[in-house]
Amino acid sequence: MFGTTFVLAVRSISRHKLRSFLTTLGIIIGVAAVVTMVTLGKATTAAVQQSISALGTNILQIRPGQGFGRGGGGPRPPDFEQSDVDAIAEQIEGVTAVAPQAQTTATVIYEGANWSTTINGTTNAFFEVQPWTLVEGRYWTLAEEQAGKGVCIIGNTIRTNLFRGGRAEGHRLRVNGISCDVIGVLSTRGQAGFGGDQDDVIIMPIKQVQRRFTGNQDIRLMLVGTDPAYDSDQVQNSISDLLRERRRITGGKQDDFNIFDTAQISATLTSTTTLLTQIVTAVAAISLIVGGIGIMNIMLVSVTERTREIGIRLAIGAVASEVLMQFLVEAVVLSMLGGVIGLLVGQLAIAGLSYAGGLPFIFDPQINLVAFLISAAIGVVFGYFPARRAAGLNPIDALRHE
Repeated sequence: MFGTTFVLAVRSISRHKLRSFLTTLGIIIGVAAVVTMVTLGKATTAAVQQSISALGTNILQIRPGQGFGRGGGGPRPPDFEQSDVDAIAEQIEGVTAVAPQAQTTATVIYEGANWSTTINGTTNAFFEVQPWTLVEGRYWTLAEEQAGKGVCIIGNTIRTNLFRGGRAEGHRLRVNGISCDVIGVLSTRGQAGFGGDQDDVIIMPIKQVQRRFTGNQDIRLMLVGTDPAYDSDQVQNSISDLLRERRRITGGKQDDFNIFDTAQISATLTSTTTLLTQIVTAVAAISLIVGGIGIMNIMLVSVTERTREIGIRLAIGAVASEVLMQFLVEAVVLSMLGGVIGLLVGQLAIAGLSYAGGLPFIFDPQINLVAFLISAAIGVVFGYFPARRAAGLNPIDALRHE
């Protein structure tokens, strides 16, 4: 019985191909939008987590100033000193390494080619706090670091633009007119979802950067590696107390520095991305309801058009349940057809938007299955009323209908 009903439903739909397609358009758009939004939300979350993990785990970032982390607003506070770095490394339990950083921007020149990039002055502790492997060369030695030698390690973007992707180790760059010997090339990290190109950087000994580029001994950022066996909040509190003491912050005065925990940043960004995805998905799901209303409207029109057909079927012995089943199956088939097309459109949209946004392509079978089942459920819900109306027709009145 069901097989015959299904065949009749498909024949009825195929007789009005354009109308059937327009009927399913709302379902197609709704399913495609929901699948696309949910999948892109997951891809964005994955990209954010990858960007955060690229910065390293169990890392605290400490900056002078207020506004993020533990701090507020106000005038620019003083930068850190080397003695602050040494104090944290020596006095705080749970700290594995502290890497000071002095940053500036500069124009790099090699054989007529030039590139504007970020110069990051730091110590070898930087590579302990957030391991960053080399694809060429070596790290600088302790003697080179202490002497502030003109050596540098470049990111892959620098190698691509100045050396055309060829070997860079052993060559000499000019950074703002100052010579720098390339001793290593960093592995590729790619784009950070919120921080730009991580490979567009040149890393030098901090004394070289302070002496030749910034002209001072100031430290604008400290990266602190922590032992995972220690509680992160406890380590942060200890660092905060030490820095307040060293910077002579007493009483109820606000900190003039802030501490970021990469794990907390990751959790915050992930939860924010998830919330935004849920909101956008809920808005997109409205089109599914609109699609369901469209199906109900067309099915009511179909019942009116086929009133005599219904009357003949009832007159020759068909029961009301068979008529109800026929129209209900038509509504469900229309809705499921829209769901299948919507899934295909959604995958194309996901592929295109992921490529354009630099996000990983993710195929989530669970959300695809759920979206398809919802489309089928919409066919049942919005197709029941027209089907019930068809099954409730009086055979005599139906046969008289013109």
